[in-house]
Amino acid sequence: MQLTTRQIELVQATIPTLQQHGVELTRYFYNRMLSNNPDLKEIFNLGNQRNDAQPQALASAILAYAQNITALQNLDNAISQIAHRHVSLDIQPDQYPIVGTNLLHSISEVLNVPMDSELIEAWSAAYQQLADILIQAEANLYQQQNNTKGGWNGWKKFKIVDKQEESSEITSFYLQPVDNSPLPEYQPGQYISVRVMVPQLGIRQPRQYSLSDSNHPEYFRISVKKETANQQHKAGYVSTTLHEHYQIGDEIEVTNPTGTFLLHNPDKNTVLISAGVGITPMIAILNTLAAENNPHQQISFIHACRNSSVLAMHQHIIELQQTMPNLHSYLACENPGTELAADKIGRLELSELNRALLPADADYYICGPKQFMHSQYHTLRNLHIPQNQIYMELFGTGGFSQLTA
Repeated sequence: MQLTTRQIELVQATIPTLQQHGVELTRYFYNRMLSNNPDLKEIFNLGNQRNDAQPQALASAILAYAQNITALQNLDNAISQIAHRHVSLDIQPDQYPIVGTNLLHSISEVLNVPMDSELIEAWSAAYQQLADILIQAEANLYQQQNNTKGGWNGWKKFKIVDKQEESSEITSFYLQPVDNSPLPEYQPGQYISVRVMVPQLGIRQPRQYSLSDSNHPEYFRISVKKETANQQHKAGYVSTTLHEHYQIGDEIEVTNPTGTFLLHNPDKNTVLISAGVGITPMIAILNTLAAENNPHQQISFIHACRNSSVLAMHQHIIELQQTMPNLHSYLACENPGTELAADKIGRLELSELNRALLPADADYYICGPKQFMHSQYHTLRNLHIPQNQIYMELFGTGGFSQLTA
């Protein structure tokens, strides 16, 4: 749908309001939509509603759309990320009108603008334009899944065939299809969505988890951090359910692997930077590079953790180093205790590292908490690493602008 000049002007005129009241609007929208359509609660992660992550991400996305309404090519990466997330949740075209209706009514009710106003008409056209773009992008991804050997669309039943504790917080789950069908190959760094029945809510809830191993023909592996309650956040619905209620032999629902965080140049020097559970896609990338065993490639594995009890997969990295002289590791730990030999006691500061660990020609991959990624990205830029050599995993709908703004 092509917007008129007047409609574009009206959408752009709402930018100041979106900057000031965007999250208020999206909170109202989600409350309205999920109250009117309770079946959608099994699509939208209610933990992300409760901690305000989803309203904040949507507010950022709407603002970015309004700011780039005349230059949508600026949003290509963000739109691709959103499309992959939607496909991982089995979002379908017939759900877009539900979202659109509730969004337009929310704009009307929050901004106190009549539904038959020019502004609502403009945002209706703008929403339809974005919906058409996403629906087409998602159709292409669904088709790719169907055309991939072992691929599928939507939710599929898997059984837990193994469960291994990696640290005091992280447990790995090994998953196989209930129907014993072959698994599709995926790119290291990609993720799957899993859906489980959450006893506390009485409904199923989805959550996306990075695949934490290189391709294996027999299983998928995810490594799940148990999100325990603290002063800032309540316990995670899905992670707590998986840790406490799901055992070997139990079944969960899974979608086809997807995602835009990929190993782009497997032959280049590679630097992997992670914190906490952000280590999971890095292990998948590292294991893939280890299988290639290119002796001319330098790999730096840089990780940060709070303490030794929460550090996952450290022994695996040590063992790989024994057979990979081109693999160099660096560990920053705030409280390593007496048993862990950390390279630094304290927080990770890339500017303090030996430059040999940070080759100028390398590709850089970053995954961890948002503030951690923000800090590492800007340090790398200050060290003159080009932006096109830096890749980050973002679990949100706001896109790359969330970190670089």
